[in-house]
Amino acid sequence: MRRMRILIANDDGYLAPGLAALAEACRGLGEIDVIAPEQNASGTSNALSLNRPLSVYEAVGTQQAGFRYVNGTPSDSVHVALTGLLPHRPDLVVSGINQGANMGDDTLYSGTVAAAMEGYLFGVPAIAFSQAEKGWTHLDAAARVARAVIESVLPLIKPGEPLAVPWLLNVNIPNRPDADQLPWVTTRLGRRHASSPVIHQTNPRGEPIYWIGPAGDAREAGPGTDFHAVANGQVSITPLQVDLTDHAALPGWQAQLSRIGRL
Repeated sequence: MRRMRILIANDDGYLAPGLAALAEACRGLGEIDVIAPEQNASGTSNALSLNRPLSVYEAVGTQQAGFRYVNGTPSDSVHVALTGLLPHRPDLVVSGINQGANMGDDTLYSGTVAAAMEGYLFGVPAIAFSQAEKGWTHLDAAARVARAVIESVLPLIKPGEPLAVPWLLNVNIPNRPDADQLPWVTTRLGRRHASSPVIHQTNPRGEPIYWIGPAGDAREAGPGTDFHAVANGQVSITPLQVDLTDHAALPGWQAQLSRIGRL
């Protein structure tokens, strides 16, 4: 059996400490490729750059030596890697470690989750890792959690053999020095309140400009949610899927469309 092949990406950019920490955490687990965005691309979700060509560069520097970066989005980075840049198909895609939580509604906007999801869309199992708070505090402990989570799922993967049903995990880690000692709990996504109002300013030419406001507070954060787990000193692991269909509502809409003669 050949060695495990792991593709690493993120959304904070190739210079982010979290990316270097995740790459180091994966050392020794298999063949590693790091392909990440050139710039911070937080909040870009699953965006692909379709209106311009993309360039790939190799990084230089102590921590980033061997990393490659793309002048595009997190999804671009993984998409390019999987569709021609890499000479082989990875067995696992991991993304992060993000600076700040990706819980609840955040996952719809998150570039970190999107990078992992891009692997999942191509049939490759994937994991997104985030720290619950910004600032990179106790990043070493978060990296140990990431290593442990990856090691725990490696037995589910047979290198070179595509999974019939890939999986996508979203992991949020409290910023604590003992994060690697905290219990893990499987969770569902919580919900947030609506975002704060936009911040209105004026540019030097007197024209109005607007900044997107900060995310709202948690609205649904009870037991079983990712918000609740992290707030109570646990590592949250949420299995995700792409299907946005409201299956429970299908019969009602079918009946409605039948009544108006559209079915």
